[in-house]
Amino acid sequence: FGSPNLIISDLSDGTHVLQGLSSRTRVRELQGQIAAITGIAPDCQRILVGYPPECLDLSEGDTILGDLPIQSGDMLIVEEDQTRPKTSPAFTKHGAPSYVREPLPVLTRTTVPADNSCLFTSVYYVVEGGVLNPACAPEMRRLIAQIVASDPDFYSEAILGKTNQEYCDWIKRDDTWGGAIEISILSKFYQCEICVVDTQTVRIDRFGEDAGYTKRVLLIYDGIHYDPLQRVFPDPDTPPLTIFSSNDDIVLVQALELADEARSKRQFTDVNRFTLRCMVCQKGLTGQAEARDHAKETGHTNFGEV
Repeated sequence: FGSPNLIISDLSDGTHVLQGLSSRTRVRELQGQIAAITGIAPDCQRILVGYPPECLDLSEGDTILGDLPIQSGDMLIVEEDQTRPKTSPAFTKHGAPSYVREPLPVLTRTTVPADNSCLFTSVYYVVEGGVLNPACAPEMRRLIAQIVASDPDFYSEAILGKTNQEYCDWIKRDDTWGGAIEISILSKFYQCEICVVDTQTVRIDRFGEDAGYTKRVLLIYDGIHYDPLQRVFPDPDTPPLTIFSSNDDIVLVQALELADEARSKRQFTDVNRFTLRCMVCQKGLTGQAEARDHAKETGHTNFGEV
Protein backbone atom coordinates (compact mmCIF):
# COMPACT_ATOMS: atom_id res chain seq x y z
CA PHE A 1 0.00 0.00 0.00
CA GLY A 2 3.09 2.22 0.33
CA SER A 3 3.07 5.56 2.12
CA PRO A 4 -0.30 5.74 3.89
CA ASN A 5 -1.89 8.79 2.27
CA LEU A 6 -5.05 9.11 0.20
CA ILE A 7 -6.56 12.30 -1.22
CA ILE A 8 -10.33 12.59 -1.13
CA SER A 9 -12.30 15.01 -3.25
CA ASP A 10 -15.68 16.00 -1.86
CA LEU A 11 -17.32 17.90 -4.73
CA SER A 12 -19.02 20.26 -2.28
CA ASP A 13 -15.97 20.96 -0.14
CA GLY A 14 -12.72 20.61 -2.08
CA THR A 15 -9.89 18.16 -1.42
CA HIS A 16 -8.59 16.68 1.81
CA VAL A 17 -5.77 14.32 2.76
CA LEU A 18 -6.39 11.10 4.68
CA GLN A 19 -3.39 9.99 6.70
CA GLY A 20 -2.55 7.09 8.99
CA LEU A 21 -4.02 4.43 6.69
CA SER A 22 -2.45 1.07 5.84
CA SER A 23 -3.23 -1.97 3.74
CA ARG A 24 -4.80 -3.50 6.89
CA THR A 25 -7.20 -0.56 7.48
CA ARG A 26 -10.80 -1.73 7.15
CA VAL A 27 -13.40 -0.13 4.90
CA ARG A 28 -15.50 0.95 7.88
CA GLU A 29 -12.52 2.90 9.30
CA LEU A 30 -12.01 4.60 5.93
CA GLN A 31 -15.70 5.49 5.81
CA GLY A 32 -15.52 6.85 9.35
CA GLN A 33 -12.65 9.19 8.45
CA ILE A 34 -14.49 10.33 5.33
CA ALA A 35 -17.65 10.91 7.34
CA ALA A 36 -15.76 13.01 9.90
CA ILE A 37 -14.39 15.22 7.12
CA THR A 38 -17.34 15.46 4.74
CA GLY A 39 -20.34 14.96 7.02
CA ILE A 40 -21.62 12.21 4.67
CA ALA A 41 -22.78 9.19 6.69
CA PRO A 42 -21.06 5.88 5.80
CA ASP A 43 -24.25 4.29 4.47
CA CYS A 44 -24.76 7.25 2.10
CA GLN A 45 -21.20 7.35 0.70
CA ARG A 46 -20.27 6.55 -2.90
CA ILE A 47 -16.49 6.38 -3.36
CA LEU A 48 -15.07 6.39 -6.88
CA VAL A 49 -11.47 5.87 -7.98
CA GLY A 50 -9.50 5.63 -11.23
CA TYR A 51 -10.16 6.92 -14.71
CA PRO A 52 -12.82 6.58 -15.78
CA PRO A 53 -13.95 6.64 -12.13
CA GLU A 54 -15.37 3.37 -10.86
CA CYS A 55 -17.37 2.88 -7.68
CA LEU A 56 -15.69 0.90 -4.88
CA ASP A 57 -17.57 -2.01 -3.32
CA LEU A 58 -18.28 -0.83 0.23
CA SER A 59 -20.78 -3.55 1.10
CA GLU A 60 -18.41 -5.35 3.50
CA GLY A 61 -17.14 -3.09 6.26
CA ASP A 62 -14.47 -5.62 7.28
CA THR A 63 -12.81 -5.58 3.85
CA ILE A 64 -9.23 -4.29 4.15
CA LEU A 65 -7.90 -1.54 1.88
CA GLY A 66 -5.22 -3.88 0.56
CA ASP A 67 -7.96 -5.87 -1.14
CA LEU A 68 -9.40 -2.83 -2.92
CA PRO A 69 -8.11 -1.40 -6.25
CA ILE A 70 -6.57 1.68 -4.62
CA GLN A 71 -3.02 2.79 -3.90
CA SER A 72 -1.43 5.40 -1.69
CA GLY A 73 -1.72 8.84 -3.30
CA ASP A 74 -4.86 7.95 -5.24
CA MET A 75 -7.60 10.55 -5.54
CA LEU A 76 -10.90 9.22 -4.18
CA ILE A 77 -14.04 11.03 -5.31
CA VAL A 78 -16.67 11.04 -2.58
CA GLU A 79 -20.32 11.60 -3.41
CA GLU A 80 -23.49 11.41 -1.38
CA ASP A 81 -25.85 8.70 -2.64
CA GLN A 82 -29.08 10.67 -2.93
CA THR A 83 -31.09 7.49 -3.61
CA ARG A 84 -30.50 6.08 -0.14
CA PRO A 85 -32.57 7.21 2.84
CA LYS A 86 -30.57 8.84 5.60
CA THR A 87 -31.56 6.32 8.26
CA SER A 88 -28.32 6.40 10.19
CA PRO A 89 -28.98 7.00 13.90
CA ALA A 90 -26.10 9.43 13.80
CA PHE A 91 -28.21 11.72 11.65
CA THR A 92 -31.65 11.18 13.18
CA LYS A 93 -30.85 11.24 16.87
CA HIS A 94 -31.40 14.74 18.26
CA GLY A 95 -31.99 15.86 14.67
CA ALA A 96 -28.30 16.59 14.01
CA PRO A 97 -25.37 14.65 12.57
CA SER A 98 -22.76 13.35 14.97
CA TYR A 99 -20.05 13.50 12.29
CA VAL A 100 -18.24 16.76 12.93
CA ARG A 101 -15.73 18.00 10.38
CA GLU A 102 -12.26 18.03 11.84
CA PRO A 103 -10.24 21.06 10.71
CA LEU A 104 -7.21 19.99 8.68
CA PRO A 105 -3.86 21.70 8.22
CA VAL A 106 -3.89 24.07 5.25
CA LEU A 107 -1.16 25.48 3.02
CA THR A 108 -0.94 29.27 3.18
CA ARG A 109 1.37 32.00 1.97
CA THR A 110 3.21 34.46 4.19
CA THR A 111 3.67 37.87 2.61
CA VAL A 112 7.21 39.25 2.66
CA PRO A 113 8.24 42.82 1.76
CA ALA A 114 8.36 43.78 -1.94
CA ASP A 115 11.82 45.32 -1.66
CA ASN A 116 13.74 43.70 -4.58
CA SER A 117 14.87 40.95 -2.18
CA CYS A 118 11.63 38.98 -1.76
CA LEU A 119 13.23 35.80 -3.12
CA PHE A 120 16.02 35.84 -0.54
CA THR A 121 13.66 36.70 2.32
CA SER A 122 11.30 33.91 1.24
CA VAL A 123 14.01 31.26 0.97
CA TYR A 124 15.42 32.26 4.36
CA TYR A 125 11.91 32.05 5.84
CA VAL A 126 11.28 28.48 4.72
CA VAL A 127 14.73 26.99 5.35
CA GLU A 128 14.83 28.54 8.83
CA GLY A 129 11.44 27.09 9.76
CA GLY A 130 9.38 30.27 9.57
CA VAL A 131 11.74 33.12 10.47
CA LEU A 132 10.82 36.40 8.75
CA ASN A 133 13.99 38.45 8.54
CA PRO A 134 14.30 40.81 5.54
CA ALA A 135 17.70 41.88 6.90
CA CYS A 136 19.06 38.49 5.77
CA ALA A 137 19.11 39.55 2.10
CA PRO A 138 22.55 41.26 1.92
CA GLU A 139 24.23 38.22 3.48
CA MET A 140 22.45 35.83 1.11
CA ARG A 141 23.47 37.98 -1.86
CA ARG A 142 27.09 37.88 -0.68
CA LEU A 143 26.85 34.12 -0.21
CA ILE A 144 25.64 33.64 -3.80
CA ALA A 145 28.42 35.91 -5.10
CA GLN A 146 31.03 33.88 -3.19
CA ILE A 147 29.72 30.58 -4.60
CA VAL A 148 29.67 31.95 -8.16
CA ALA A 149 33.14 33.50 -7.84
CA SER A 150 34.57 30.23 -6.50
CA ASP A 151 33.62 28.30 -9.67
CA PRO A 152 34.15 30.57 -12.70
CA ASP A 153 34.40 27.60 -15.08
CA PHE A 154 30.85 26.45 -14.31
CA TYR A 155 29.36 29.90 -13.66
CA SER A 156 30.44 31.30 -16.99
CA GLU A 157 28.99 34.08 -19.09
CA ALA A 158 26.92 31.48 -20.97
CA ILE A 159 25.17 30.55 -17.70
CA LEU A 160 24.97 33.97 -16.07
CA GLY A 161 24.30 36.24 -19.07
CA LYS A 162 27.22 38.42 -17.95
CA THR A 163 30.81 37.80 -16.92
CA ASN A 164 31.43 36.09 -13.61
CA GLN A 165 32.78 39.29 -12.04
CA GLU A 166 29.97 41.44 -13.45
CA TYR A 167 27.40 39.01 -12.06
CA CYS A 168 29.00 38.98 -8.60
CA ASP A 169 28.98 42.78 -8.47
CA TRP A 170 25.39 42.82 -9.79
CA ILE A 171 23.84 40.31 -7.38
CA LYS A 172 25.30 42.06 -4.32
CA ARG A 173 23.37 45.25 -5.13
CA ASP A 174 20.10 45.68 -3.24
CA ASP A 175 18.17 46.85 -6.32
CA THR A 176 18.54 43.60 -8.31
CA TRP A 177 16.05 40.71 -8.35
CA GLY A 178 16.79 37.04 -7.81
CA GLY A 179 15.43 34.30 -10.05
CA ALA A 180 16.14 30.78 -11.33
CA ILE A 181 19.96 31.00 -11.13
CA GLU A 182 19.87 32.15 -7.52
CA ILE A 183 17.26 29.53 -6.55
CA SER A 184 19.39 26.73 -8.01
CA ILE A 185 22.43 27.99 -6.09
CA LEU A 186 20.48 28.22 -2.81
CA SER A 187 19.02 24.75 -3.38
CA LYS A 188 22.54 23.31 -3.52
CA PHE A 189 23.74 25.37 -0.57
CA TYR A 190 20.85 24.40 1.72
CA GLN A 191 20.75 20.82 0.38
CA CYS A 192 17.01 20.90 -0.21
CA GLU A 193 14.60 20.86 -3.11
CA ILE A 194 13.08 24.30 -3.71
CA CYS A 195 9.71 24.17 -5.44
CA VAL A 196 8.31 27.34 -6.99
CA VAL A 197 4.61 27.32 -7.88
CA ASP A 198 3.66 29.91 -10.51
CA THR A 199 0.23 31.53 -10.14
CA GLN A 200 0.07 32.58 -13.79
CA THR A 201 0.73 29.18 -15.35
CA VAL A 202 -0.22 26.99 -12.33
CA ARG A 203 2.89 24.88 -12.67
CA ILE A 204 5.68 23.93 -10.29
CA ASP A 205 9.37 24.39 -11.11
CA ARG A 206 11.46 22.08 -8.92
CA PHE A 207 15.08 23.03 -8.25
CA GLY A 208 17.29 20.22 -6.95
CA GLU A 209 14.68 17.62 -7.89
CA ASP A 210 17.25 15.03 -9.04
CA ALA A 211 19.86 15.67 -6.35
CA GLY A 212 18.47 13.16 -3.84
CA TYR A 213 17.70 15.75 -1.17
CA THR A 214 15.40 14.55 1.62
CA LYS A 215 13.91 17.99 2.33
CA ARG A 216 11.58 20.19 0.29
CA VAL A 217 10.51 23.84 0.69
CA LEU A 218 7.97 25.80 -1.33
CA LEU A 219 7.62 29.34 -2.68
CA ILE A 220 4.78 30.93 -4.64
CA TYR A 221 5.54 33.33 -7.51
CA ASP A 222 3.18 35.77 -9.26
CA GLY A 223 5.47 36.86 -12.10
CA ILE A 224 7.14 39.58 -10.03
CA HIS A 225 7.05 38.66 -6.36
CA TYR A 226 7.99 35.57 -4.32
CA ASP A 227 6.33 34.57 -1.04
CA PRO A 228 7.03 31.54 1.17
CA LEU A 229 4.45 28.77 1.69
CA GLN A 230 3.79 27.00 4.96
CA ARG A 231 1.38 24.44 6.37
CA VAL A 232 -0.71 25.89 9.21
CA PHE A 233 -2.35 23.62 11.77
CA PRO A 234 -5.72 24.12 13.50
CA ASP A 235 -4.08 23.93 16.92
CA PRO A 236 -2.69 27.42 17.58
CA ASP A 237 0.07 25.91 19.73
CA THR A 238 1.42 23.91 16.77
CA PRO A 239 3.99 25.99 14.84
CA PRO A 240 3.63 26.27 11.05
CA LEU A 241 5.57 23.77 8.97
CA THR A 242 7.85 25.11 6.22
CA ILE A 243 10.17 22.14 5.60
CA PHE A 244 8.60 19.02 4.10
CA SER A 245 9.80 15.57 3.15
CA SER A 246 10.79 15.33 -0.50
CA ASN A 247 8.38 12.37 -0.63
CA ASP A 248 5.44 14.55 0.44
CA ASP A 249 3.74 15.03 -2.91
CA ILE A 250 0.49 15.96 -1.17
CA VAL A 251 1.99 19.38 -0.44
CA LEU A 252 2.64 19.85 -4.18
CA VAL A 253 -1.04 19.15 -4.87
CA GLN A 254 -1.98 21.71 -2.22
CA ALA A 255 0.44 24.25 -3.72
CA LEU A 256 -1.10 23.84 -7.16
CA GLU A 257 -4.57 24.30 -5.67
CA LEU A 258 -3.37 27.52 -4.02
CA ALA A 259 -1.90 28.75 -7.31
CA ASP A 260 -5.07 27.88 -9.21
CA GLU A 261 -7.13 29.83 -6.69
CA ALA A 262 -4.79 32.83 -7.05
CA ARG A 263 -5.01 32.64 -10.84
CA SER A 264 -8.81 32.56 -10.73
CA LYS A 265 -8.64 35.78 -8.71
CA ARG A 266 -6.03 37.13 -11.19
CA GLN A 267 -3.42 37.40 -8.46
CA PHE A 268 -0.50 37.34 -10.86
CA THR A 269 1.52 39.76 -12.95
CA ASP A 270 1.92 39.12 -16.67
CA VAL A 271 5.59 40.01 -17.10
CA ASN A 272 5.08 40.55 -20.84
CA ARG A 273 2.44 43.24 -20.33
CA PHE A 274 3.04 44.94 -16.98
CA THR A 275 4.14 48.57 -17.07
CA LEU A 276 7.36 49.81 -15.51
CA ARG A 277 9.16 53.09 -15.08
CA CYS A 278 12.90 53.46 -15.05
CA MET A 279 13.60 55.13 -11.72
CA VAL A 280 16.84 56.61 -13.08
CA CYS A 281 15.60 58.41 -16.21
CA GLN A 282 11.80 58.05 -15.68
CA LYS A 283 11.24 56.39 -19.06
CA GLY A 284 8.04 54.33 -19.31
CA LEU A 285 8.48 50.67 -20.33
CA THR A 286 6.18 47.74 -21.04
CA GLY A 287 7.11 44.21 -20.07
CA GLN A 288 10.22 42.38 -19.01
CA ALA A 289 11.80 42.41 -22.49
CA GLU A 290 11.72 46.23 -22.82
CA ALA A 291 13.13 46.60 -19.32
CA ARG A 292 15.97 44.20 -20.15
CA ASP A 293 16.78 46.03 -23.40
CA HIS A 294 16.70 49.40 -21.63
CA ALA A 295 19.09 48.11 -18.99
CA LYS A 296 21.52 46.88 -21.66
CA GLU A 297 21.42 50.20 -23.53
CA THR A 298 21.71 52.54 -20.55
CA GLY A 299 23.00 50.52 -17.62
CA HIS A 300 19.90 51.56 -15.66
CA THR A 301 18.54 48.67 -13.59
CA ASN A 302 16.33 50.39 -11.03
CA PHE A 303 12.72 49.87 -12.18
CA GLY A 304 9.42 50.50 -10.42
CA GLU A 305 6.09 48.94 -11.33
CA VAL A 306 3.47 51.50 -12.41
